[in-house]
Amino acid sequence: MEFEQHCWAEIDLDALVHNFNLIKEHAAPAKVCAVVKAGAYGHGDDVVARELEKAGAQWFAVSCLAEAVHLRSCGIQGDILILGRTDPACAAQLYAHRLTQAVFSPEYAKALSEHSRPEYPVRVHLKVDTGMGRLGFAARSEEDAADSVNALEGCFALPGLSVTGIFQHFAVADSHLPQDIAYTDRQHELFLEVVEELRRRGHELATVHCCNSAATVEHPEWGMDMVRPGIILYGCDPSSDVHMEGIKPVLSLKSAVSQVKELCAGQSLSYGLKFTAQKPMKVATLCAGYADGYPRALSGTGICALHGQPAPVLGRVCMDQMMVDVTDIPDVHCGDAAVIFGGEGPADSIDRVAQKSDTIPYEVMCGIALRVPRIYLQNGEPVAVIDYLK
Repeated sequence: MEFEQHCWAEIDLDALVHNFNLIKEHAAPAKVCAVVKAGAYGHGDDVVARELEKAGAQWFAVSCLAEAVHLRSCGIQGDILILGRTDPACAAQLYAHRLTQAVFSPEYAKALSEHSRPEYPVRVHLKVDTGMGRLGFAARSEEDAADSVNALEGCFALPGLSVTGIFQHFAVADSHLPQDIAYTDRQHELFLEVVEELRRRGHELATVHCCNSAATVEHPEWGMDMVRPGIILYGCDPSSDVHMEGIKPVLSLKSAVSQVKELCAGQSLSYGLKFTAQKPMKVATLCAGYADGYPRALSGTGICALHGQPAPVLGRVCMDQMMVDVTDIPDVHCGDAAVIFGGEGPADSIDRVAQKSDTIPYEVMCGIALRVPRIYLQNGEPVAVIDYLK
C-alpha cells in the first residue's frame, strides 16, 4: 500500500484489538464503550472504530454531534453516546442517526425536549456531577444528591426524550494519593445513592456507567452495565500511579531522513544555536517537527531511533524538521525511516514524551497533525491509509 514516506503515523490494529479484548475480559460482564472522540485520540476514528466494532464493541463515545455523524458515515452501527453539548435545534439529527445524547441540566433537558417530537424521541443518558465540576446535575454532597434526584426525575416526564441511561465521570481515579482515593470513593458513593433513589421511585435505567480508564483498571467491580475506556485502548496508562498490565502501544510516529551531514567540533545548529558540537559528529535531519506533533519542549532532550538504535535530538525542534545524533549509528542514509516516538524500541514512548514535555499522553496523541497520514497495520503490513490532505 503506497504512501509518501515523509512523516507518518503507524497504527497497529493488532495491538488495538489486543487492548480491547484485554479490557473486555478485565471489565466483564460490563459492556465496553470505546471512547473514540478527538479522532480516536489522534489515531483516526474511522478505521479504529470499524476495527473495534468488528472486535465486539457495542458502544462508542464521542464529544460532539459532528464526530457522531462522521462515525455513522463510516458505517458504524453500534450505539454512540455524545458526551458533550449538542445544540437542541439539532434534535432531529440525533434521532435520525440513532444517537444517544448526554443531558446534564434541567435547562438543557427542557430545551432538547422542546426541539424534539414525541413520536421521534431522542435517547438520552443523564449526566450526574458528583465532583468533576464540569457537566452534570449537581450531586456533590448528600444535600445536592437529594435535590439532584428531583431534577433528574423531571427528565423522565419530558416529551420527546427517552431516558435510557445515567452516568458520571471521576476526577482523580488515576491518583493513589490518600485524599484522592477518598474523593473517588465518595464520588462513587454519591452516584450510587442517586441511581438507587431513582430506581426506588420506579424509574428504569437500562445502562448505568461510571468507569473511565483509570476506574476500569482500579475498580472493575464498579463496572455496572458499561465501562468507558479511552487512553488504555491506545496502549498508554492513565497516569504513573495506574498501570494496566498487558496493554500494548498502538501508535508510533515516524519520519524519513532527508539528509546526513558531518558536524565539526565548534559548529552549532538549529535556531538559537543552542547546541554546539564538542567533537566531530554525524547528524541526520528528519522530516518532522512541532507542526507534525513532536513537542518543541523536547528540543535537546528527546530520543528518536534509527536502525533500532537511539538517536538523541540535537538543538531546537523546528516547525517541519529536526536534527538527531547518528554518530554511533552506522549506514544511515537519506530516505531511511526513523521512529520519532512510540512503538517498543529505544525511541521515547508516548508516556515518556509526555513526561519530558510536562503534559499528558492524551495531548501528545491528539497533537499529531492532520497533515500526517495514518498508516494502519495488521500482521506488520499496511492494510489502510488515511491521508486527510487528499
